[in-house]
Amino acid sequence: MIPRMTTTEAGLLRRALIALVVLGTVGLLAELALLEHWDDPWQWTPLVLLGVGLPVSIAAGLRPGPRVLRALEAVMALYLLAGLLGLVLHYKGNVEFELERDPSLRGLALVWEALRGATPSLAPGALAQLGLLGLLYSYRHPARPRVGLMDQRMDQRTEAR
Repeated sequence: MIPRMTTTEAGLLRRALIALVVLGTVGLLAELALLEHWDDPWQWTPLVLLGVGLPVSIAAGLRPGPRVLRALEAVMALYLLAGLLGLVLHYKGNVEFELERDPSLRGLALVWEALRGATPSLAPGALAQLGLLGLLYSYRHPARPRVGLMDQRMDQRTEAR
């Protein structure tokens, strides 16, 4: 049987998760600013999301409540979606660039060159990872009221043990 996490341990884990989200958000904002990641409207997407996500993440860490947690979940879901969209956009941009350089590229050779291209293809994954960390932070957070049927069933199973 796996031992259950204590309330203290769960609280420490939650604080660590939200600290990673805040630090990661600050780091990505700084990196994107240093890279001057604002040439077209799509490049503004992560900057705007990170700018909104920073105060929401800080608020969730300092004063979590149902509304703040809902806002955090919404922003983290957008981080995740924007990260996935960024992966696609970076990869497509690299494919176009590589085909301009060498129109004969096809198949795995094209994929390999696009992944290693001028724009870091996997970099937007960092935004998606922050979104996942934020969603983990809010998952079954004690400040969130649990009123759904599934929550009641889970509570009954836990109490029965």
